[in-house]
Amino acid sequence: MATQETAVTKRLQSVKHIILVLSGKGGVGKSSVTAQLALSLYGSSPSARVGVLDVDLTGPSIPRMLGVDDQGVHQSTSGWVPVYADGAGARLACMSVGFLLKKKGDSVVWRGPKKNGMIRQFLSDVRWGDLDYLVIDTPPGTSDEHLSLMEHLAGVHSRLSAVVVTTPQAVALMDVIKCLSFTRAVNLPVVGLIENMSGYACPCCGEVSNVFSTGGGEEMAKRESIGFLGSLPVDTELVTLLDGGGDGDGGDVDTKFGLLGRYQKTASAGLFLGIVRGVIEGVSKQT
Repeated sequence: MATQETAVTKRLQSVKHIILVLSGKGGVGKSSVTAQLALSLYGSSPSARVGVLDVDLTGPSIPRMLGVDDQGVHQSTSGWVPVYADGAGARLACMSVGFLLKKKGDSVVWRGPKKNGMIRQFLSDVRWGDLDYLVIDTPPGTSDEHLSLMEHLAGVHSRLSAVVVTTPQAVALMDVIKCLSFTRAVNLPVVGLIENMSGYACPCCGEVSNVFSTGGGEEMAKRESIGFLGSLPVDTELVTLLDGGGDGDGGDVDTKFGLLGRYQKTASAGLFLGIVRGVIEGVSKQT
């Protein structure tokens, strides 16, 4: 294991910050938050370099959300070459088991040891290069994948932090407590909590209606003494964009990276500005 850890540490030596996106349960929009975080970090600076690693092995959705699910990774003499969502810009690298499947609809039926080996390869064999941020989309809950990540990332622990995603529903908030218990058990610093699906934003007038409830995430963050990064309502425009995989014309907003241009036009992008500022400040303090 020491050899593997050394290989991971060596591969990630030029990665400044590693952010794990966690959720206590499924269905809270963790992957969509991961995609928004990656796009917002990318857009935070003209020179920002971001990587997205999808370790939700049985439900990889990041390639679709970033509009690159029709592409594949390639081998080079220095390891796997990730897929770049911004094309020739080469500043938004993406890696997922979804790129390795023969067919998009193929299921991944793996036991723990094979999952562990795949995660190790993603960390040690992918040519990540110089990155300001590596955002890791994890499966819901706390499982083999999370333990494998913490084990393989032990050599770069000082650069690790986590963002936790929940919805206002009581059952989701209860599961967040278990998620936070995991972060404390493995000494993983939590930058803050995001309350997703906090109401519904009308696409016509922008008025937000509370479908479930609201404010539960902020109250929990106070009780658990962690930062509250912000709330995000359900945004049908964002859902259409991410479900569509970035299809369409970027217009004059960003002809080099159309997905970013279309994302920046959504209401969610404006709300996410405060969240990404909090994340950037939080990871800088952790490091």
